[in-house]
Formats: sequence, C-alpha cells, structure tokens
Amino acid sequence: MKTHPLGNSGRLAALHGWLLLLPAAVLLAAFTHYPAVATFWHSLFTTPRANRPAVFIGADHYRDLLADPIFWTALHNNLIFAAGTILPSIALALLMALWVNERIAGRGLLRLAYFTPTVLPMIAVANIWLFFYTPDYGLFDQLRGLFGLPAHNWLGSTETALGAIIVVAVWKEAGFFMIFYLAALQQIPPELREAARLEGASRWQVFWKVTFPLLMPTTLFVSVKAVINAFRLIDHIFVMTRGGPDNATSVLLYYIYEVGFRFWDQGYAAALTMVLLALLAAIALFKFFWLERKVHYQ
Repeated sequence: MKTHPLGNSGRLAALHGWLLLLPAAVLLAAFTHYPAVATFWHSLFTTPRANRPAVFIGADHYRDLLADPIFWTALHNNLIFAAGTILPSIALALLMALWVNERIAGRGLLRLAYFTPTVLPMIAVANIWLFFYTPDYGLFDQLRGLFGLPAHNWLGSTETALGAIIVVAVWKEAGFFMIFYLAALQQIPPELREAARLEGASRWQVFWKVTFPLLMPTTLFVSVKAVINAFRLIDHIFVMTRGGPDNATSVLLYYIYEVGFRFWDQGYAAALTMVLLALLAAIALFKFFWLERKVHYQ
C-alpha cells in the first residue's frame, strides 16, 4: 500500500498552511480579482437605462478610446504627474530621513514638522494650498509682489495648473515616505559605516556604496506606493481645479469619475478603468521583474 511522500504529518501541515491562507485569498478574490473581471465584463456592454437594457457591443468602447481626445489628454497629464511626483517625492523623503536621522538639535520637532502634512486630510490640504495659489491675495503672489512681479493665476493657467498640483502632491507625500526611510536607516548596523570610513571612504561613498544599497528594499516598496498614489489622485483635483482649465489637470481617475458619475456612462467608464489597471499592471511587472533584481536583502 502506497503512502503519501509527505506522510500524514506533511499533509496536515500543508492543509494547515492553506487554511491560514484561505481568509486572505477570499478577501483578495472578492475585493480585487472579482471586481477586475466584472469591470472588464461591463466594459463590453452599453450602459443600461431605465427603459433600455445593456447591449453587448464587444470592443466598441476600446475603439472609442482611441478616438477620444480627452482620454489622451488625461493619460498625458497623468504620465507627467507621475514623472513629476514619484522621483521628487522619493528623493526628498530620503534627504529628509538622512537629515533627521542625524543627532541634531530639535530632531523630534523636525520629524514632526516633516510628517505633519501626511496626517492632514487631503481635502484640508487642498484648501490650504488654494489659499497659497489665490491670485493677488495668496502667499505666492504676496511674495512675488515683494520683487515687483505681477500676480499670476496659478490654477487658472494651462501652463502652471498641473505643476501647481504636482507641488501639493510632493509636499504631502514626502513626509509619509520619510517615515519608511527613517525606519530603514535605523536598522542599518553602524559598524558598516564605521568600517567604510576606516577604509578611507568619503561621506558620499559611504552613502552610495553602503547605505543606499541597503535601502533598496525600502526604495522598492516606496516606489510602488508612489506609483499607486500618482494614478489614484482625485481629491486635490476635485477641490482645486475640477480638471480645468481646459482639461489641463484632468487625469485618468478623475476622467473615470466624470464619465461614470457625472455623465453616467458606466460601460465607457469600465473601459477606462481597464486601461488604468493594465497600465498599473505593466508598471508593477517592470518593478518586480527588473528593479527587484537590484534589491539586496539583509
């Protein structure tokens, strides 16, 4: 009579492991995989109305995307927003973490000041920066007036509106990412830096050859979080610009909101959502199959 190669104890251990994974797997399937599949299915149909059921139209919504100028504008704005927030917010967070990790006077207050924007609600942050950007009376125009410069409508100009939103996002996110870098810096054994200095390494060489490679796992995590934040922005735009002027600050998620809830075209909004999911999936694959190779775990 053949016996299982793992034996009864091995099968019980495997069953125990699967049972432990089951709650997380059910939640993942119910709130991630099923909604994604359902969204793709709805993207193949027209939006049902009170007197007209949904009609299967196949890939018509996706063909409409190719001819939709607002979609391309929103995609372009989102890519610019991602490029303007991901690297600057990570770099600023790392610089702040390196600074407050040193033994300096008022280190606790400085950490609190850097982290404060993170705990503020996004709507409150948007209203604060609305005051800064107000023409004539805002903080920025008051400072410009000291140098004799004219007032400028920062959020009402197509040239500066998206840049103004980028500044707000970096200001809010850098303090959040700083916490992860600060925790990672405190886990690095000081003996490694001391050994590098004894070998004659400069301060920059110690950082680039010792500290930064050991921070790569944190950098990978923070970069994934930064990408997610770059493509889920809607609060600031909803309060500050509503996608204007002339769609200059309209990004993919805000356009999905407008199509789905203002114009009530659920089918087209589902197609837009699938494009956003595909874009995020492509970026995630790139990060985990290319960037993770450069990550060194202790």
